[in-house]
Amino acid sequence: MEYLDFELPIKELEDQLDKCQIIGIESNVDVTNTCKQIEKKLEETKKKIYKNLTAWQRVQLSRHPNRPYTMDHIRALCGETFLELFGDRNFKDDKAMVGGLGKIGGQSFMVIGQQKGYNTKTRQFRNFGMANPEGYRKALRLMKMAEKFNIPVLTLIDTPGAYPGLEAEERGQGEAIARNIFEMCRLKTPIISVIVGEGASGGALGIGVGDRVLMMENTWYSVISPESCSSILWKSWEYKEKAAEALKLTSTDMKKQNLVDEIIPEPLGGAHYDRETAFKNVQEYVLAAFNQIKDLSTTDLIDQRMNKYSRMGEFKE
Repeated sequence: MEYLDFELPIKELEDQLDKCQIIGIESNVDVTNTCKQIEKKLEETKKKIYKNLTAWQRVQLSRHPNRPYTMDHIRALCGETFLELFGDRNFKDDKAMVGGLGKIGGQSFMVIGQQKGYNTKTRQFRNFGMANPEGYRKALRLMKMAEKFNIPVLTLIDTPGAYPGLEAEERGQGEAIARNIFEMCRLKTPIISVIVGEGASGGALGIGVGDRVLMMENTWYSVISPESCSSILWKSWEYKEKAAEALKLTSTDMKKQNLVDEIIPEPLGGAHYDRETAFKNVQEYVLAAFNQIKDLSTTDLIDQRMNKYSRMGEFKE
């Protein structure tokens, strides 16, 4: 397990607990009471830290190297029923964007999402979860296929943004994202979007227009990352924590502003501490969201979706 800066008190107590147990085994001394005291202090410390997280700390948790990524969620939700589909039928297959058919709780879904890598090699292979235009065009192709066969769409969002490289711009990155937003607004099948990690800028929104948008508890969703915001406003990354607070990018902030519909709770410490519980919660909320919209007519579904996004940004003086 890797630890973030603010998690170091937890690491110290866990190390103490391990040493205590080893001493008990090696010396045949009864250390049960000591271990229990450390365990109690460890639980109290965890609650104190994780119940009072700052916006920046939640951003850090969303990027935790042990956090489950999109393919982890897909394997947990769909099991062996998942059939991955490839290519945009135009340029090539984008490894940063994955998608395919799978069943969740007996219901078929077209599952689409950004995939990050686990180590240096796979991060390069997946382009750090930053999709090129062909990735968004692949996603749109799969959504249109789902529409044709009346299959609901589930998108899993986890990206630091769309790839900003010169070649991506040459192939129409902005147009590809804009086209996806336009088409998703009027797609004739239910769409459920879940932010499972980072939800940055148009890269996230390119597959994020949904009838129900859900956020896992320790994720973020914003037009810009705290680091980039800090570098623009203060010409330095040193103010990233201040920028994170100002951007109002946490799941709680998004729910208050009615920009997402539900917050999916995570185990204490984050999804990586108890993956099974995290996957179970995601499945429960996805199926509940689908049951809310599955019986709507196509006209009502699209009307509600359009009204949902039209109301965003309204305010009274």
